[in-house]
Amino acid sequence: MISGLTPDLVRADFAEAETPLQIRKAAMGDIGPILELINGYAAKGVMLPRTEFELSENIRDFTVLYAGDRLAGCGALHFYSPTMGEIRSLAVDAAWKSHGIGRRLIEALVTEAETYGLDAVFAFTYVTEFFRKVGFEVVERGVLPLKAWKDCLRCPKFQSCDEIAVLRVLRPARWAASAHTFGAQHEEFGLIQLPVVRTE
Repeated sequence: MISGLTPDLVRADFAEAETPLQIRKAAMGDIGPILELINGYAAKGVMLPRTEFELSENIRDFTVLYAGDRLAGCGALHFYSPTMGEIRSLAVDAAWKSHGIGRRLIEALVTEAETYGLDAVFAFTYVTEFFRKVGFEVVERGVLPLKAWKDCLRCPKFQSCDEIAVLRVLRPARWAASAHTFGAQHEEFGLIQLPVVRTE
């Protein structure tokens, strides 16, 4: 489970915050607030819990958004191949649910993915409408690389996952070639690559 965003925590427009907002790459000093935010959602069963060790290993993946000195939201861009990354651990403090925090984090993470030359980014989510508004499409999991499912193995909902895969293609021509490679991987492991599902 990737996202701590739930329908009540996102809004299509930007509300002006009275407190100055700062978005930046995470540092080691952010581990405590990130853990508190993510594990608060994990306790409700909507995110995977994280440990201090895991965050220490992966802190370079994270972007944080602060409202003054309070963590308002976080998200991570995790690389799975030279062409694809996952947006995960996306969480917004409930007190900041109406300030466009999720959208700002997604924009920063997509910009980072483009800077690294990725062809596409994906996420697993319960809030597909939010991701559609920021340029993602719902897809079958079969279009994703097998490595993208590694976190699923330790998820309590592994056998009955209800999250939806979403994908944003950043470089269409190159993505077509990458997707063909993933299809070969799935055939090798006896899995079928399914087409993109477009829901208008």
